[in-house]
Formats: sequence, C-alpha cells, structure tokens
Amino acid sequence: MSFPRQAGILLHPTSLPGRYGMGEIGPEAHRWLAHLNTMGQKIWQVLPLGPTGYGDSPYQTLSTFAGNTMLISFDSLRDEGLLKDEDLQTFPVFPESRVEYGPVLIARSALLHKVAQSFARRASAALKAGWMQFCEAEVDWLEEYTLFSALKKEYGGGPWTLWPEPLRKREAAALNAARKKHSTEIKHSKILQFLFFHQWESLRQEARRRGICIVGDIPIFVAHDSADVWCRPDLFFMEKDGQPSVIAGVPPDYFSQTGQRWGNPLYRWEIHEQESFAWWISRLKSALKLYDIVRIDHFRGFEANWEIPAHEKTAIRGRWMPGPGRKLFDAARHALGDLPILAEDLGVITKEVDALRDSLGFPGMRILQFAFGDDPKAESFRPESYPANCAVYTGTHDNDTTVGWYLSEPGKDSTRNAEQIAKENHNARTYLSSDGSQIHWDMISLALRSPANTAVYPLQDVLGLGSEARMNVPGREEGNWSWRFRWQQLTPEIEQRLHRLTQESNRS
Repeated sequence: MSFPRQAGILLHPTSLPGRYGMGEIGPEAHRWLAHLNTMGQKIWQVLPLGPTGYGDSPYQTLSTFAGNTMLISFDSLRDEGLLKDEDLQTFPVFPESRVEYGPVLIARSALLHKVAQSFARRASAALKAGWMQFCEAEVDWLEEYTLFSALKKEYGGGPWTLWPEPLRKREAAALNAARKKHSTEIKHSKILQFLFFHQWESLRQEARRRGICIVGDIPIFVAHDSADVWCRPDLFFMEKDGQPSVIAGVPPDYFSQTGQRWGNPLYRWEIHEQESFAWWISRLKSALKLYDIVRIDHFRGFEANWEIPAHEKTAIRGRWMPGPGRKLFDAARHALGDLPILAEDLGVITKEVDALRDSLGFPGMRILQFAFGDDPKAESFRPESYPANCAVYTGTHDNDTTVGWYLSEPGKDSTRNAEQIAKENHNARTYLSSDGSQIHWDMISLALRSPANTAVYPLQDVLGLGSEARMNVPGREEGNWSWRFRWQQLTPEIEQRLHRLTQESNRS
C-alpha cells in the first residue's frame, strides 16, 4: 500500500511536557497536534502504547492488546469530573526533562486507583454507558488481561512463571476462584483501560480533524511475561515449566558485537497457520483501531527470525528459522481488507526479505545515519536509491540523535572506532555539502527532498539535541525511554524553518 507524499515527527507520548511526571494523552497531546499543524507536518509517529513492564520498554509490554493506563491524562479526568483540583494539588513534583519511572509510576498509580474507586459515584451517565459498551466490545482480551494484571499485583509483580502451579497452568477452578477473589481489582482495571481508550480516541479524532495521520508501532514479538503468553502458551515454543525453549534476537550488528538477545519467546508458526492466523488478525485489527498506519517492528522476522537457545547468554549462537511469509498477511487481508502497514526492514536483510516486502506492497524504511559508513549496503540508504514507496528517517528511537551520532565517541553505544567515525563524518559532510555545524537540519532537509513518499524525523533532531536526548540504547537494560521535551525548546524559529522546508519539498 503506497502512502501520499508527506512528512512528520516521531515522538512518544511519554516525552510530552506536563506536570505529572510523564507525558499524557490529554491537553498537552492535543496542543502537540496544533504544533504539528503549525510546522506543516501530516504525520505523528508513536511507539507501542501497551502497558510496560520491567525496564519500562514499550517494546516489552504486559499485553499486546491493552493500553498503557499510565498515559491517562489527569487534567482530562478532572475535566470529566473524575478528579478534583485538590486531588491534583498534592501530586509530587518531578523533573520536567526526564521520566523518573519508579516514583512517577507509584504516584500515578495511587491517583488512578482513586479514580477507579470513585468511578461509579463521579462518572457521568454517558461515561458509564461507554464503559459498559467497551467491556462488551473488548471482552476477548479484556477479561484475561485484567485477571492477569490482578494476579501480577497479588504476587508482587513477579513473572507469571512464579505463580502457584494451578494459576500458571490456568486450571479452571483456580482461575474462577481468582476472578471472585479479585473482582474489585479486575473491575477497577477495566475502568482504567476504558479511560485510556476513551482519551486516545478523542485524541485520534482531533488528529483526523487536523489532517494528521497517526503512525503506530507493534513489535513482531511479545514479552514472555505477558497476558498473551500466559493465556496461549501453545502459540509459542515453551517448556513445561513455562519458560521459553528458544528466544528472539538478532546476530551481531551495528549496535552490538554480541548481537541483541531480546528474550521474547518465538512463535510456533505452524499452530498459528492451523488457526488461520486468528491471533495475529485480532492483533492487527486492534492496532488499526488505534492508528492510521501500523509500523511492524522487525518485519524481517516474517521471512526468517534469529532463533537463540534460551540458555545462551548472548545472541551470537543462533540460527535463522523460517517465518510464515506472506501466508499471514494474505489471511489478514482476507479478514481485514487493505493493510496500511509500514515494514521496519532494517538489520540483516536478504533478497528474500525484500521480495516478501515488495510482493505485499509494503513500504520499507531507509535510515540516513546508515548512509555514510563502510557497510556495503550504505549506498542503499542514500536518497538516489530510494523508491517512492518507502519511508525515510534521519534516525529512529534506537539510533542516537543526529547531533549525537555526528559527535559520537569510539565504542560508545555502537561498534564504530575512531577511524570509522571520522570517515563517516567526512562522507556525510561531502555528500551534504555541509560543514557539520547544523547537521540535524542538513539531514532533515535531505530526508524531505528525497523521493520517499514518507519522511519522518525524531523531535530530538528537529530541536538539534545531542546524545543526552537519546530515547533508547539497544541492549542497555536501564536508563532508556525517559527523555522529555519542554515547550520553550520548540521555538517559533524552529517551527517556521521546518514548515518552510516541508513546503519546499511538496509535503505539506
């Protein structure tokens, strides 16, 4: 599926400004949409919106269907009568420039618990009716996720593999007893899920009114400690004790000499095929309720995925194993119609992966930071090689910022040495006819002028920020996903410059 010529910004909601410790999907997010209009941007790209677990990664969520209730806007709750001003006046003060996840999540959880407790008393008749309709419409995943969430809380947040055996193995009597025991907690969890989707739908409608397309993100794999795996372990390669026998990752690459050991259980694709890929179809249908375009992370895994024995400490000793190919997407198209999918086709890409992507008509991705190094494939990341049906990025959430990349030090968060960095920077300056002093604008301008129908850049690049604003370092377990911006950083001069560049490239 080919998309129109347009441009936009990558910014996860947690990075939005606001006084409640992390970005939310209320007034500040609506204000962000207005700024996108001012800058002439037609795309807002976000990371996965599911409930995060250990490490706070949006790519390791507790459910692939549930929403991250920590993103619920407190100001919107107040406006709908679910919170009072005095409830918000005592909320702790947190840093504006980063998310301190531990204390922030504790404080936000306490306030959301109060909201759920008082929902029956404070909610309007329309909200109560909406909640009941939501519970009925989303019953397929909501019942299981809210039970999973309640049990996880009961057992101290530990993984489901440490729960009592009857619950681990989902024995009917144990599940029924747990539902009765935790009925109040389950109800509260359903209320918060409703409020998340209620607020997100309001935001999405506002985006539509403004002509802004929301690009969302779903990882190909799901977290081992998730309601998805607990409910359907038969869909994954699992041992009898609930531990995965093989796990996902990638071989040694640009980011790591030992590869990336993600730890996600791998799919038993033959079981999915026997069920006509029903689980995946439900997943895509759910994503298309949230987003206008779905970016599938690690698309190459549908052709073949890197299988690592679970006992291995690194990703070096793995092997490529076949994926479902186009059979999955043919089944999804039969059930859902046209699929507005963007394929993240980075990493070890073979001609077979390219052929799968092209046979489906999905646009792939090009990263400008990869265009100037020693890799033989570097030229494929330069604009003269782009087809129209692709998306160009200055960098993604996994890359350093463009300024940080240009000023990077040897061996720090990549596998490049001093000589490689110097050569890469020289190649970039030569190609861009630049002295490097405004490398971020040079790269944004190159992306916008390229033949790619879609051009996206992280907000960090628009603001010209360095490595301190990096969102994620692949393979690093702590300290990721915490960057936030402040409105005063997004000056009128920056907005006017981006608007002009976007107009000149015929993307506004």
